[in-house]
Amino acid sequence: MGKYFLRRLVQLVVVVFIISVLTFLLVHLLPGDPSVIILGPNDNAHNRAVLFQQLGLNKPLYQQYFIWLGAIFDGNLGQSYLTHEPVTHIIAVGWPIDLELIIISQVVAFAVAIPLALFTSRRPNQPVDNVATTGTFGMLALPPFVIAPVMVAVFAVGLHWFPATGYVPFTQDPATNLHDMILPSLAITAGSIAVYYRLFRSDLISTLQEDFITMARSKGMSSRRIMWRHAFRPSSYSLLAASGVNIGALIGGLFIVEYLFAINGLGYSLVQAVQQRDYLVVQGISLVIAIAYVVLQFIIDFVFTVVDPRVTRE
Repeated sequence: MGKYFLRRLVQLVVVVFIISVLTFLLVHLLPGDPSVIILGPNDNAHNRAVLFQQLGLNKPLYQQYFIWLGAIFDGNLGQSYLTHEPVTHIIAVGWPIDLELIIISQVVAFAVAIPLALFTSRRPNQPVDNVATTGTFGMLALPPFVIAPVMVAVFAVGLHWFPATGYVPFTQDPATNLHDMILPSLAITAGSIAVYYRLFRSDLISTLQEDFITMARSKGMSSRRIMWRHAFRPSSYSLLAASGVNIGALIGGLFIVEYLFAINGLGYSLVQAVQQRDYLVVQGISLVIAIAYVVLQFIIDFVFTVVDPRVTRE
C-alpha cells in the first residue's frame, strides 16, 4: 500500500508540474496584448516598457515561469487588470458555489440512480426496467445548456417555484440558499443519473449471475441480504470510477449553468474573464480547476484500493 501510494503521489506531482507549465503558457498563447487592456487609453511605447518591467515580462520566459511559480507558493495569483481584485479572492468567493452545486447534484443523482438500479437489476427487461432504460437514454442525450432554459421556463417563469437567476450565500440564509440552488443543481443532475444508473444496473445484473451469489441463495439467504452483503460492493467499482470522472468534469463544466443562472461561481467568473480578456484571472482559475480535477482523480484511485484491495497488487 505504501509503495502504491508513493508511486501515485509522484505521478500526481509530475502531472501538476505539467499543468502549471501549460497554464503559465496560456497567457502567452492567447491572442491580444495584455498591456493594451491594462494601460487602456494610456497605452504607448514608454508606458508599455515600464509596465513590462514592473510585471517582469521583459525577462526570459523561463525566468517569468519561476517568478510566477514562486508567487503561487506564496498564495499570490496576481490581480484582475480590470477590477484590481486579487485572483485568490475571486477564487475564494467562487469555489464554495461550485462545491455546493456539485454536492447537491451528486446527492440527488446517487439518491435516484442507486435505488432504481437495485430495483431493476432484480427484474431486468420488465416494464419498470424498460421505462427507466429509455428515460435515462433521453436524459443522457440532453446537455445542461438545453435542460437549464427549459427548467427556467417551466419552474421559474411558468410556475414561479424557483428564482430564474441570483444567489444568496449559505452563511447569510441557508434556507434561501438551498432553495435558489435546487434548479441549477437539477440542471446538471440528469446526465449523472443516466450514467450512474446504467453502469450500476449493468454491473449488478452481471454480479447476480456469479457463482458466489448462487451459493448464497442455496443457503437460504434473503434477496435483500444477498444484494447488500454480497452484490453491492463488487458492483460499485464502475460506479465509483464514473463518479470520479463525472465530478471532475463538473468542476470544469459548471460555467454553462452558472452563466445561464447568473451565479457568481468559478465558471461564471471564468467566462467573464475570457470575454474581457482578463488574462491573470483566466490563468488563476484554470490552474485551480485543473489541479482540483487531478487531485480528485488521485483520491478516487486511492479509494479504489480500499474498496478493492486487488487494485494495489495489480
